Amino acid sequence: MPSNTPLLDELEKGPWPSFVKEMKRSAGKNAKAKDLLGVVEQSYKDKITHWKHGGIVGVTGYGGGVIGRYSDLPENFPNAEQFHTIRVNHPSGWFYTTKALRTICDIWEKHGSGLTNMHGATGDIILLGTDTDQIQPAFNTLSENGFDLGGSGSALRTPSGCVGPARCEWACFDSLDLIYDLTQTFQDELHRPRWPYKFKIKASACPNDCVAAIARADFTIIGTWRDSLRIDQSAVGEYAAKGLDIKNLIAGKCPSQALDYDEKNRKLTLKPEDCVRCMHCISKMTRAIRPGKETGATILIGGKAPILRGAFLSWVLVPFIKVDPPYAEIKQLLEKIWDWWDENGRNRERIAETISRLGLKDFLKAIDLRPIPQMVYHPRSNPFVFF
Repeated sequence: MPSNTPLLDELEKGPWPSFVKEMKRSAGKNAKAKDLLGVVEQSYKDKITHWKHGGIVGVTGYGGGVIGRYSDLPENFPNAEQFHTIRVNHPSGWFYTTKALRTICDIWEKHGSGLTNMHGATGDIILLGTDTDQIQPAFNTLSENGFDLGGSGSALRTPSGCVGPARCEWACFDSLDLIYDLTQTFQDELHRPRWPYKFKIKASACPNDCVAAIARADFTIIGTWRDSLRIDQSAVGEYAAKGLDIKNLIAGKCPSQALDYDEKNRKLTLKPEDCVRCMHCISKMTRAIRPGKETGATILIGGKAPILRGAFLSWVLVPFIKVDPPYAEIKQLLEKIWDWWDENGRNRERIAETISRLGLKDFLKAIDLRPIPQMVYHPRSNPFVFF
């Protein structure tokens, strides 16, 4: 018997797992998921989308967290006419218990299509496909089980960070606690859109930047250290004895040539003033090299994907800042940035675009920061990476 979705079937033939397989599995027990297959198949056939975004949908007391979505083919696929998305605030570092995951799935099978996206670009749990009359009941049940909505629209998007000290020995600050604290502190900014456009906060606890914060966040917090790398020379000797080409693969790859390797004595030396803290040597010689002891973070600003202007990478705003509870200095800096952006930003203009249009000088003056050589004139562009 021929398939009703021959074009979608093609997507299942590649070497990688396909979302079509999961949609078909849900379609076997949910009418909305079944009609979703039809809408997507029709979109491939017609080479246009059959989704209409927008519409005022939400829950009591919140301005965001729910994204309205409608099909323009309700007569053909009535169960997918309304297919709204609910964003659920994720826990710091994306740590879940299996009980929590089962709870989310049970709630969504009752109130929606059963389809989820773990996770969206911001990091939220994305619950795909529900009707308008099911949004409030779904939210009420989520709340009763300890979950809250994430951000959407022209608001603070759900802050996110790497697993940090929970699983990474290179963490220079507690990214989990910082993200949780910022999320709790800025509930109004998260749930009640009032800015020119969205604002993302992401934190990576070391310069490896595992959450790609530099490319994806308006306000980027990258763990770093102010003193010198710690080098265990005996461990360096062990790496050399095992055949690691330290001269070419470690010292030779140092972007600032801050490392020098004495092959005869199997000794690695560092010029601390030249180290740019890229983590290459640490990542390659994990038992021999460690970050310094005086840890904190670098604050960067301006990462974004193309909207009004091209994609930007974040650039340095504060070279080093201590990151300790209650994080007052970081919160004060955020509030100053938001005040200036809210006053000067145009509709759908990210903070990087506002700064680029009005100039770094005025921005720094407004947020009470003195210009220093580590800052640059305008956002670094273009990353050629699209997240």
